[in-house]
Amino acid sequence: MARAQRTDPDPARMIAEARRAFFVMFFLLCAVWAVQLVNWVGDYGLTLDFGIRSHRVERLPDVLAAPFLHVNWQHLEGNSGPLFVFGFLAAYRGVKKFLGLTLLVVVTSGAAVWLFERESVVTVGASGVIYGYFGYVVLRGLIDRNLIDSLIGLVMGASFAYILTTAVPGTPGVSWLGHLGGLVGGLAGAWVFRDRGHRGHGDGIGPGPGTHGDRDGGVRPAGAAVPSQPPAVRPAAGLPESPRAALLKELDDLGL
Repeated sequence: MARAQRTDPDPARMIAEARRAFFVMFFLLCAVWAVQLVNWVGDYGLTLDFGIRSHRVERLPDVLAAPFLHVNWQHLEGNSGPLFVFGFLAAYRGVKKFLGLTLLVVVTSGAAVWLFERESVVTVGASGVIYGYFGYVVLRGLIDRNLIDSLIGLVMGASFAYILTTAVPGTPGVSWLGHLGGLVGGLAGAWVFRDRGHRGHGDGIGPGPGTHGDRDGGVRPAGAAVPSQPPAVRPAAGLPESPRAALLKELDDLGL
């Protein structure tokens, strides 16, 4: 039997996904600011009513609400930039995966706080989600064997490695448990939501066993008739492109 040939992603589709990711993050940020405005008008009653309180079963659903709440405007302002940047980088390859990732890191971050935080503490804020996006962006390219995502992960990891200091025990004034839980969720999400369709852009994909490549790059069952014209000169099937060629192809696909 013939095996279908894998094709490179459509550049127009990739650009459309990136545009969709931008608007998703824009509206998400607008929603967080709108909740903060309501919370501020209500003298931060929402923070107390829907923040995470550990070990209370009746407050467990607040794990889903806490990332939208902040203790003051400075807290929100500090989270807004990283939330948008890391959120966009996590979403630009596909919004559906991003939504699943967001749910995962919200749960892991909130669960870490609910299980291990002191009962006298109320925890709110989007920083646990930010750490989840950070972990996902850093690791995703390596798991997917995607050159562009690997470079993005390397740059983001090197530039923002200092934030990991607030994901260790004993960090005063912040919920290191929420940060650590979100980071673990993001790293796990890079595996859970890995690209199962292909092994990264630029990898050469040859025809399967029992098939022969035709002149147009398709596949034919073994023994099928092949046109008699002289074959075109092409690189050996199955050999990956050079890193430079793969990078140029990625940039071209993104419209850069």
